[in-house]
Amino acid sequence: QVQLVESGGGLVQAGGSLRLSCAASGRTFSSYVMDWFRQAPGKEREFVAAVSWSGSNTYYADSVKGRFTISRDNAKNTVYLQMNRLQPEDTAVYYCHGELLAQESWGQGTQVTVSS
Repeated sequence: QVQLVESGGGLVQAGGSLRLSCAASGRTFSSYVMDWFRQAPGKEREFVAAVSWSGSNTYYADSVKGRFTISRDNAKNTVYLQMNRLQPEDTAVYYCHGELLAQESWGQGTQVTVSS
């Protein structure tokens, strides 16, 4: 089971960009499907984006499609979320998630705050 640690969150003005990183430990990272989720105050955690184990397939929530890009570097055991044209409604704690068969792992989350 991999251990996940997110970084890269912060405060940004509307229209700005941030790049989140999720570093994974463990030798099986390259076999994991990796996702990003987010949770805004008072709301349920929601899916943001996913990338297949090879990186060749990506999936996005409609709310971020065209603005966010998920990618991974298996040599570095890292998955990224490039977030462009951020809006106040993107404010949330962003969580990295990995799944492989019956195993899943969550990071501790990183705060993203977008000011208007």
